[in-house]
Amino acid sequence: MLSVPLLTQQTPAGAAPSPPSNSDGVSRIRSDQWHLRYLNVADAQRLSRGEGVTVAVPDTGVDPHPDLRNNLLPGAKIIGDRIGDGRRDPNSHGTSMAGLIAAHGQGGGLGALGIAPRAKILPIVVAAANNYGEADDLAAGIEYAISQQADIISISSTGGSSQRLIRAVESAIRADIVVVAGVGNQPATTSIGYPASHPSVIAVAGVDDKGFHAAISVMGPKIDIAAPAVQIYSTSFGAKYSKGTGTSSATAIVAGAAALVRSKYPDLPASEVIHRLTATAVDKGPSGRDDQYGYGVIDLVAALTADVPPLGFSSSPPAPTVAPTPAAAQPGAGSKDGDSTVRGLLTLGVLVVAGGVWAAVVRRRRHGDDPPPRISR
Repeated sequence: MLSVPLLTQQTPAGAAPSPPSNSDGVSRIRSDQWHLRYLNVADAQRLSRGEGVTVAVPDTGVDPHPDLRNNLLPGAKIIGDRIGDGRRDPNSHGTSMAGLIAAHGQGGGLGALGIAPRAKILPIVVAAANNYGEADDLAAGIEYAISQQADIISISSTGGSSQRLIRAVESAIRADIVVVAGVGNQPATTSIGYPASHPSVIAVAGVDDKGFHAAISVMGPKIDIAAPAVQIYSTSFGAKYSKGTGTSSATAIVAGAAALVRSKYPDLPASEVIHRLTATAVDKGPSGRDDQYGYGVIDLVAALTADVPPLGFSSSPPAPTVAPTPAAAQPGAGSKDGDSTVRGLLTLGVLVVAGGVWAAVVRRRRHGDDPPPRISR
């Protein structure tokens, strides 16, 4: 059985986590979440807030944080004694990822806010408190998500595969589930692992607060899209907050974006949800798809409003995608992150209090010289 490390941001070995205190954190966390301004989340949430969508988070579990508990469903524990419903997280990675997807905050601008604050989170424990997990345990988590009719699976981990894991991902794709996965963090890994390497999974890379490629993010020809991944604030266990850097966070943000799209366009198949996200991304780097940004940085408002022809649509000549540039943002204040370490189900981020994610989708991946679709605005 293959060990799959979680793509997390973590404190250096032996160091104590240093999240904001509860009293300070509740009042300042929203301003620290620079990615909300960068991605124009307020405008996007006037169009969709993720109602009616369930996002499965196979990870370290999800604590019932005050900013998240209203959206947290009972789930499952796949590993160990299998006792529990997934709503306990001794690590913080899963809670952080769930908060980025669907935290609802505490009103009045207090607390953390997720991309899709009315989506439901299905927590599935597939990794131990040390962030290590097995490929077959992740497979079992995906199988459980399918059985619970999840709409999206967010996987902030990468590593080796197994026959069962490959079958589980393909089953999710056949079930019309959007699967999102992080590409991995340098220097712990230098190539895109599984399941991001699967041709029907949307592979997520990371950018910094200026919209440039994040140094921690792995590069490669299978990257589809990029999202904020540097000093990302979210929920943590014990009603606290965390700060992380890595493609785990970017993955959860894209999963939240998929929830917005699935909520606004409930009849779209998963393949078209992914197509809409990649087709409306803000082109970065060399024109067209490239190995740092994929098709570009996610644009939430464009994904919810653009006239995107369906897959298979052909026009002459094909036009490159140019989406509105995300609003400029200033990174939130906070202490400096510790060095990144990668453990177990290689979690895609380095949390001051640890975190992680994973997911899949049905679509034809466009790579290399394939032209992007024409977008009417």
